[in-house]
Amino acid sequence: MILDAQAQFSSSQALTSTGAVGENVIDLQVARSMGHGEPLGVLFVVEVAADQTSGDEDYTFEVEYATNAAQSTGRQLVGRRVFESGTPDAPAQNADLLVPGFKFVIPIPAVSIDEAARYLGIRSVMAGSTPTITISAWLQPLSMIADPIIHYANNSTIA
Repeated sequence: MILDAQAQFSSSQALTSTGAVGENVIDLQVARSMGHGEPLGVLFVVEVAADQTSGDEDYTFEVEYATNAAQSTGRQLVGRRVFESGTPDAPAQNADLLVPGFKFVIPIPAVSIDEAARYLGIRSVMAGSTPTITISAWLQPLSMIADPIIHYANNSTIA
């Protein structure tokens, strides 16, 4: 996997209580047709585990377009992943997954220039008593995100 600092949304960003937007956005300038050609996605990597002390913490991660760099106007949701403590309700996943080294991807669908706003960024929305987590996130071609090491059982016994 090759990571590009110019395509990084967050670098070891500590998120607390209500969440936040990423530290950086990508300014798409005039050419905003994202996802054409090689499919893209945002890779999230957990660096410090999600706090689940109270058992009511929820973690939502979003990729969005916006009309300003602060991601406060003209927001358009691209994709979302939800993790809940306890027993998650579908389509949420269990927050137990959010441990150091856990990776997940939010794919970016192909859109036309008319559909996308100028800035691409990420946002976290957290709820519960004590939600905290530290993440890093990058824009990547999907082909570069896949973990190339796959382990299969060999079905042999050495005696």
